[in-house]
Amino acid sequence: MRGSYIFTSESVSEGHPDKVADQISDAIVDLFLSKDPEARIACETLTTTNKVVLAGEIRCKGVFEDDQWAPGALEEIEKTVRETVKRIGYEQSGFHWQTFDFSNNLHAQSAHIAMGVDESGNKDEGAGDQGIMFGYATDETPGLMPATLYYSHKILEKMAADRHAGTAPFLEPDAKSQVTLQYENGVPVKATALVVSTQHSADHSNPEGQAKLRDYVKGVFAEILPDGWLPEDDKIYVNPTGLFEIGGPDGDAGLTGRKIIVDTYGGAAPHGGGAFSGKDPTKVDRSAAYVARYLAKNVVAAGLAKRCTIQLSYAIGIAEPLSVYVDTHGTGTVDEAKLEQVLPQLVRLTPKGIREHLKLNAPIYSKTAAYGHFGRDPEGALFTWEKTDLVDRLKEAVAA
Repeated sequence: MRGSYIFTSESVSEGHPDKVADQISDAIVDLFLSKDPEARIACETLTTTNKVVLAGEIRCKGVFEDDQWAPGALEEIEKTVRETVKRIGYEQSGFHWQTFDFSNNLHAQSAHIAMGVDESGNKDEGAGDQGIMFGYATDETPGLMPATLYYSHKILEKMAADRHAGTAPFLEPDAKSQVTLQYENGVPVKATALVVSTQHSADHSNPEGQAKLRDYVKGVFAEILPDGWLPEDDKIYVNPTGLFEIGGPDGDAGLTGRKIIVDTYGGAAPHGGGAFSGKDPTKVDRSAAYVARYLAKNVVAAGLAKRCTIQLSYAIGIAEPLSVYVDTHGTGTVDEAKLEQVLPQLVRLTPKGIREHLKLNAPIYSKTAAYGHFGRDPEGALFTWEKTDLVDRLKEAVAA
């Protein structure tokens, strides 16, 4: 493991067009799970200038059965989509929550997929797809996340909070951040470059308005980053293109699942390739990635490693994982093979076992769809995969 290096991660705000799509897709997941905890959802969203399109496959008691929509279901779906966009804050001529054109193309889940996934007779519930999933944790930050991504998220969360509170009325919803940190002996010590591109109101397109915007963003950097971490002024980039009036889905089309590195570890760890948003928890793209993070975080929280990567793999229709792989990157105090043996004994890594352990069959996903699925504080039923409640059992198991 290299000791000294420079590394970068980015984040995008809740108003980024791809994140708008993610939040709409997860709002649909929550809507259906609130009606039927065993609902099956694979909802994709496209956003563009004054248009939102839903597509995908569903099955949900009381909402969509026998290829028929229940009375009022279509209206409730559209209302959910529009309320999601309103909450984000889009009331622009090119994308307005009240006036965008809406198209719902959701349809029935394939019977062949259902046959492989559903529990029946002596057959356990199978994985909703094949694939590989990764979880990661590092002791760089209190939430055991890579520092570059942690600060990238925090910068945009602060800007969004100020926008919603009205203390930064010149901000519009679309924004991106990027944080470059210098590491010494594997520890982040300072920022070498900071970037924010943020959509702004038209009355801040003049030199005075741009100067005010830059001063505001520099103040956010100073508030979020540790003391002494700010780089030289010429390494702070605020709207480097010059202006950013046209943004969101009006400036660029958005699609569900295009920000998977922002959603996970900012490039500091591998990614299996599958997106999370829009999928119910029988899809191991989502649930197995959550449990892999949960296990990796507990390994680090237990003091068994400073960094930990876990890979799981599945085949569609098969319950048990095909492989469990642990890498502690030379920082572990326990043999990785021992952890590979112990971890599946603490949590059953079948789709059903994961869902039950982490209580995933609930409408908990809308909050995951912006500012990262990992590194968040557990809030009751939310972000259960961020808990470190396996620490004591894990220590006992590896000591046995």
